Amino acid sequence: MLMKEYRICMPLSVEEYKIGQLYMVAKHSSEQSEKGEGVEVVKNESCSHPEYGEGQFTEKRVYLSSRLPAWLQSFIPRIFYVTEKAWNYYPYTITEYTCSFIPKFNVYIETRYENNNGSSNNCLGIGADQLSLRTVDFIDILHDQVPDKYYKEEEDLSKFGSRKTNRGPLQNGWDKTSNPIMCSYKLVKVKFEVWGLQTKVEGFTHKSIRDILLLGHKQAFAWIDEWIEMSEEDVRRYEKSMHEETNKRVLAGSRSTSRLGSQGDSRSGSTSSQP
Repeated sequence: MLMKEYRICMPLSVEEYKIGQLYMVAKHSSEQSEKGEGVEVVKNESCSHPEYGEGQFTEKRVYLSSRLPAWLQSFIPRIFYVTEKAWNYYPYTITEYTCSFIPKFNVYIETRYENNNGSSNNCLGIGADQLSLRTVDFIDILHDQVPDKYYKEEEDLSKFGSRKTNRGPLQNGWDKTSNPIMCSYKLVKVKFEVWGLQTKVEGFTHKSIRDILLLGHKQAFAWIDEWIEMSEEDVRRYEKSMHEETNKRVLAGSRSTSRLGSQGDSRSGSTSSQP
């Protein structure tokens, strides 16, 4: 198992980020969902916990076959998805990723949000044995670069300025002077118990998670003028409409891909899935 704690500071308060995160996840999922790949929302319902209180549970299917590296595509079926289950007891959340096709693969994420600049040494309260294994990685939303295919000038935080809040463009040292400021603390555990591939898959998964966290947090701030005036009820309505639109797009594309895959297998006489 490879464990890292990612810390991402934002020029927002924890209260603001609650709305911004919901908006960002819904919009980002919609943008990334096309041609049968993306995010299908299976469940979105209330839940409760004896310690953390009332929350929201979501279950999603993340379709991503063609987005994997070629060496990993060779091990998976053509129609492939990862199941995401999330329990949101804001400001504490739990997220788990599993794959029925690869039962020994698991990603477990605990998150806590605090109004500080990443200064809490152990806000998730992990034991001494895990602290000794933990690597802390600060994700810098200003200087760290997203993959070229995701770069947009309007989401470059060295250039973006919010009209409604007068925050930004961000400058060197912003995380020492910004008011408000908050930090997302994410303890990520990746486990892939397959001999010969464990190190490679766990490392690739952490790299992918880091890229997603960086892009998502950049977008959450770059889109602030779109969500800053929303209430939680407003953003939940927006989330619901995006889920419905995204599901239609993903399912329509996956059915088309499935038909094409079946025709290809039939013509070739193969009974195995195509990589």
